[in-house]
Amino acid sequence: MAKEGTLTHARHTDVREAIGEDHPSCRLRDILDRVGDKWSVLVMDLLGDGPKRYSELQRAIAGISQRMLTLTLRSLERDGLVERTVTPTSPPRVDYALTPVGRTLSSQVAGLISWARQHREYVAASRARYDAS
Repeated sequence: MAKEGTLTHARHTDVREAIGEDHPSCRLRDILDRVGDKWSVLVMDLLGDGPKRYSELQRAIAGISQRMLTLTLRSLERDGLVERTVTPTSPPRVDYALTPVGRTLSSQVAGLISWARQHREYVAASRARYDAS
């Protein structure tokens, strides 16, 4: 038995098996990666107020490229969190809205956005102090 504070080498029996992509923790991480992505969080927050056109989303999210907004919306649609409705006009009108499951996540996202707004100055000051030391 090793003394406290000393390093020991892991024995072969201490090494865990590699976790495959079908393992529950990997599937959970995949979902958290999607809904925790900065662009997804902002899109979900905006759609929490109701359906939006693509151009409305693009104007409302500073710094997002057209390509990134398209990829984000497609991923959210693929995950069943956002639905896309095309109205056949000239040019076609495309609206995005949260699905019922997306709405269940929307309140959680709104809480995260609220927390970030409330604490952004604190975080900025903490970063400045840390960087100065």
